[in-house]
Amino acid sequence: MVYPLLRRALFSLEAEQAHDLTIDALAAWGAAGSPMSANRPDSVLETQVAGVRFPNPIGLAAGLDKNARAIRGLSALGFGSVEVGTLTPRPQPGNPRPRLFRLEEDGAIINRMGFNNGGLDAALARLKRGTGVLGINVGANKEATDRVADYVHGVTRAAALADYVTINISSPNTPGLRDLQHGAALRELLAACTQARGRTPLFLKVAPDLHAHEIDDIARAAIEARVDALIVSNTTVSRPSLASRHAGETGGLSGVPLAPLARARLADFRAATGGSLPLVSVGGIDSGAEAYARIRAGASLVQVYSALIYEGPGLPSRMARELAALLRRDGFARVGDAVGVS
Repeated sequence: MVYPLLRRALFSLEAEQAHDLTIDALAAWGAAGSPMSANRPDSVLETQVAGVRFPNPIGLAAGLDKNARAIRGLSALGFGSVEVGTLTPRPQPGNPRPRLFRLEEDGAIINRMGFNNGGLDAALARLKRGTGVLGINVGANKEATDRVADYVHGVTRAAALADYVTINISSPNTPGLRDLQHGAALRELLAACTQARGRTPLFLKVAPDLHAHEIDDIARAAIEARVDALIVSNTTVSRPSLASRHAGETGGLSGVPLAPLARARLADFRAATGGSLPLVSVGGIDSGAEAYARIRAGASLVQVYSALIYEGPGLPSRMARELAALLRRDGFARVGDAVGVS
């Protein structure tokens, strides 16, 4: 009940300024000793993916806590996992501001951040084991002459501290990055990164803006390389009908308008993998009912980001309660029993 008032104050600020203040507050709350879980674990929500036990399948997507500053505070909101980053080997400022836009009428966000972060080493120095399920999302520096080497470096360093590592080759805001999703470039990258990760699970994050033959090729490459899961998907450069004055801004679109495309890509990758590879669904998920629909459509886990901005810190615990009720209503003892049933 407090968040609508707080949101009004935050939304009166420039979007990136409000974001930074939010991370500062969550970091301070975590440092003050916030509880590691806002709710008692519910056994129906427990699930295991890639050998990692998740207390619930509702995760925070990468992008909110780029520099791994507020993991404890974010975990305390009730997320089953927190993914930090994207982190690059060297610090970089990202694209010029303004680069983050709220589309309030659409329940959406457009960003063209450009992997702004303080660098991998600085973030890893803040991390400790035992702060909930932690994913570390890694990328390549914009000016890198050997992007595969950047990913290998990131995976190697992150694997020592992460429960899983995600290689992000699907951001639309680094020129040429999405070229790594295709053909020989993808296979070279996956071969190098699967060797670098040791025993730590490796996830691959893909774009929603893919054609059928590209989806099939990515699925084959991921299975052949023994990637542990696919995150489907990143933001989109496509533009459905939007009402906001910011609709024409360049960058990746997330939030409510992304949901139909995210659902379609989930179905496509479920078919392309034949259910042999765990899928993490992202894009327009803002309720327990939507999370449940994605799980039944083939997702083992889901992630949220934009909805948290609009709905506030109570969102993950509310989603968990709603999801647990739906699973029990339909007679499922565990999340895993519902994956891909429809």
